[in-house]
Amino acid sequence: MRIRRSVSRFFAVLVFPAITVAVVSYFGAYAIWGNRGILALEDTQAKLGIRQQQLAELQAGRQRLEHRIALMAQDDPDLVEELARTRLMDGAPNQVALPRH
Repeated sequence: MRIRRSVSRFFAVLVFPAITVAVVSYFGAYAIWGNRGILALEDTQAKLGIRQQQLAELQAGRQRLEHRIALMAQDDPDLVEELARTRLMDGAPNQVALPRH
């Protein structure tokens, strides 16, 4: 009886630490190799850099378009001439137009 009690105490004392170690190991492994772990951080930062570059390009394009719209609203003669030249360069199918720069 005494041996049985000491064995059951021994296992009872080891069960809680074993479960704790298993849970900590599981979450620790997920924190390193998981979808949102430390190793995925570098990939996410690279994707973020690409997206920020795309955003900067889109914002620059938007600013150019807003500037052209503002010039159109002011009836800018240079812009009207530029638009006319680009439209006139699209002549008939058998015509060839050479721009002067």
